[in-house]
Parts: sequence; C-alpha cells; structure tokens
Amino acid sequence: MSDATLHAVGQDPGDFAVQIADSVESFIVAVTEVAKGEDPDSAVPFLLLEVSQLLLAGGRLGAHEDVLPDERYEPDLGPEADVDDLRERYAVLLDPVDVYSEVFDPYEPRKAPVAHRLSDDMADIVSDLRHGLAHYRSGRVTEALWWWQFSYFTNWGPTASAALRALQSVVAHVRLDQPLEDLHGLDTDEDLAEDDLVEQAGRVMAEEIAGPLGVKGR
Repeated sequence: MSDATLHAVGQDPGDFAVQIADSVESFIVAVTEVAKGEDPDSAVPFLLLEVSQLLLAGGRLGAHEDVLPDERYEPDLGPEADVDDLRERYAVLLDPVDVYSEVFDPYEPRKAPVAHRLSDDMADIVSDLRHGLAHYRSGRVTEALWWWQFSYFTNWGPTASAALRALQSVVAHVRLDQPLEDLHGLDTDEDLAEDDLVEQAGRVMAEEIAGPLGVKGR
C-alpha cells in the first residue's frame, strides 16, 4: 500500500505516528507474502529480518511517553480479520522448527519453559498490529498509537521477542553446524516442565533442515 493511501495528505513522513504505521504496514505485508510459500527457502532468514525491524518500532513505542486515547472507550471496529489461514500456512511452512520452548517471564524465579509455535506467533502479532492499523486508517491516530503501545507491552512485544530468539537460534544452529532440538509434536497447551521438554525433544541434525529453511552451514 502506498503512503498516499495509508496516510492522510499532508502528513509529515517524519512524524512518529507515520513512522510507526509504516513499520506496522511493512511487517504485515511482508509476513503475508512469505506465508504464501512462493519462496520457502528464504522463509526463516526473511522472518528474522522482518521481526527484528518490527521490534525496533516496538522499542520506540516502549521508550515513548505513555499515549493516552482521546476517548474513554475504544470505538467499535467490527469483526476482527481472520488470521487462521496465515497461522495454518506458517504451520506448514515452518513445520520442522515450528515448535520451540520459551520462558514467559525471565524475571520470575524458577519459571518453567513452555512450548510455543512460530506459526501462532506470526498470526497473533499480525492480529494485534491490524487492530491498531484499523484505527489509524480511520483517522484515529492517537487511538492507534495507544493500542500499538499497550499491546507491545502486553502481547505482541513479548511474542515477537520470543519469536526472534527462536528464529535467530535456528539460523545459528545451522550456520554453526550444531544439533537442533526438535520440538515438533509437543502439545503447546500443556504446561510442561523443563525435564519434560527435554525428554520429548528429539535430536535433528542441522543439515536436515538447512535446505527447506533456506539457511546453510559453513
């Protein structure tokens, strides 16, 4: 989508809201294209780049002063856009490494790792970002910024951070020729202890996934 349709005529491209909206729009368009599976060999490196860039926008939102919405109650946006197709496409595209383990809050002592899915992460992030983008496109710029900032702290920020670590780990395992924990098949609804995750995880050599995921070892 061009700036002419995303932004009101006359808006300063250097404006904070415009820059955040650009980052959001760019991420949504990019991950939607990747999900089509037309270039599966570059999926993981491309997602690594896109999530990294999105988190830069998230960091700016996190460092920004608190945004307060203009209205006490959020305006009704109607039905949320369905992201199930995106989720399912990524589940297939990232099948060898879709499931990974993550500690939800690193500052909670003795918090056991839980299973996550990259496919769920991508769909959840897009859903959050689209919600704010709908406000932005309707001219409710402050509402959009408030939503993006609030959900950065509560949902899409932690989700994107966890996904980035998983994606970086996949690339690192392959490039360094190190075995990779295969969590495929774990039930992500279970609250598994660390020993359970290790017990259920098989060992897969990096070269077995390097080709399909578009990353190559040395």
